[in-house]
Amino acid sequence: MSAPRLGVGIIGAGRVGAALGAALRAEGHAITGAYAVSDASRERAAQMLPDVPLLEIDRIVERSELVLLAVPDDQLAPLAAGIAATGLAPGGQIFAHTSGLHGISSLAPLERTGAIALALHPAMTFTGTAADLPRLVGCPIAVTAREAFLPIAQALVVEIGAEPVTLAEGDRALYHAALSHGANHLVVLVDQARELLARIGIDQPGEYLRPLLTAALEESLRRGASALTGPVSRGDAGTVEAHLDALAEADGTAGALSPADSARTYRALARAALSRAGLGAAEESAIREILREPDAGE
Repeated sequence: MSAPRLGVGIIGAGRVGAALGAALRAEGHAITGAYAVSDASRERAAQMLPDVPLLEIDRIVERSELVLLAVPDDQLAPLAAGIAATGLAPGGQIFAHTSGLHGISSLAPLERTGAIALALHPAMTFTGTAADLPRLVGCPIAVTAREAFLPIAQALVVEIGAEPVTLAEGDRALYHAALSHGANHLVVLVDQARELLARIGIDQPGEYLRPLLTAALEESLRRGASALTGPVSRGDAGTVEAHLDALAEADGTAGALSPADSARTYRALARAALSRAGLGAAEESAIREILREPDAGE
């Protein structure tokens, strides 16, 4: 016997909301409406959720059994409080949000109306296109809910082909920091490397980096710090110093569209690498001195 189909409303037709809405629709749930403010969100809703009406928040709440709150973290608690204050939320309705940072405490005003609160965060980066749907298959989704309602959250996740992972309320901030640090800062690091290679005339720097970065990522996911290679791990102080000189020169001549932050990033990450390299005291001290932040007058 199949699970009952729900009327699902999407508040926030951003990349995550549109992708999850499309995935739930593919499983037979009816999308009752979407709330989209920006032109980009409206266009995304038209592409990912065709024929779904764009409605105001109150209409979506009235029409839906499951309301998906896919809004920025700082907007979540005020939105939940605002919906609860309207008196539109009937008891037994399900409200699920997609924030990685917040658990269900941000939905407390809605719980007091008798609603079921769920926190569902996919550990995935989204593009806002149909390419996102296959990425949800096997994707871990952090689930936080009252014990009685965990089966509802888990069933929704399994239904779209993802993998539910139960996460305690108090662990969500550290969980989200880990994911953001790994994914968002990886983007910055790779962008810096692409810019530097482009500066010396390397065509398609992303493709040039792909084999190296793919191997490094796979090995680090498998072996952690044991996969560390490069001059810091070898204790090559002279190489580290030469790198910093070259990066400082590149930063000094960077154009207006290229942030001059490569040397600063290199120093920070090299210090983190140094703490994992297992060098002798003398080698570590020599490299740490080279990685010291320059004084403002230097």
